[in-house]
Amino acid sequence: MSDKIKSLVFAAIMCVVCSLLLTTASIGLQGFQQENIILDKRINVLKSVGLVEAGRKYSPGEIDQLYNSGIKAIWVNPDGAKIEEKDRGENDLPLYIYMKGNDIAAYILPIQTRGLWGKIFGYLAIENDGATVSGFTVYKHSETPGLGGEIEKRWFEKNWVGKKIVNRSGQFASIGVAKGAVKDRVPEEQQINYVDGISGATLTGQYLSAGIREILEKYEPVSVKFRKNKNE
Repeated sequence: MSDKIKSLVFAAIMCVVCSLLLTTASIGLQGFQQENIILDKRINVLKSVGLVEAGRKYSPGEIDQLYNSGIKAIWVNPDGAKIEEKDRGENDLPLYIYMKGNDIAAYILPIQTRGLWGKIFGYLAIENDGATVSGFTVYKHSETPGLGGEIEKRWFEKNWVGKKIVNRSGQFASIGVAKGAVKDRVPEEQQINYVDGISGATLTGQYLSAGIREILEKYEPVSVKFRKNKNE
């Protein structure tokens, strides 16, 4: 066998071996990757209601304990009624309930909406009055760093706290991202329904505003139940 053929055979064997090793490693790590995805989502659910501190590191055990003791994951139908997960259909919605003892303190909506360059994922927490935002967090996006990417920064997330999803008459109004500072851009009577925008990221704000409205509209039957104190 010539040296050239030997080299080709050796290269082919190495390719097969490397491929097998990579496949084995990928399969073996899938379990860990899935655990990390679940852990990251739990951290952000907890963050949306202030159960974890930004910048502080928590062990997986601590996150599991905080989540299991304070959060209940349920499903609701389009009318806002709780259903069993095994009975859910394609139009049913996931919902997280934040419990303080035996009382519901807030409910949390998963956010998945269009951004400028890709999907924006996060959580929006609403107090048990069905009207007031208690927290907002973004855990995954493809927006431009320093511009639209500011949506994941603490200063932007804090803007949402205390804002209302209803107007002064108590009717649904959603929450929008202003084109600049709310106090400079939005009439006073509407300022409770807007958060400060990000300089140079108008399109990100527009997409996020539209997505938040669509999501809040889907969950409006749930919010109405809370506003009427009919939550179960």
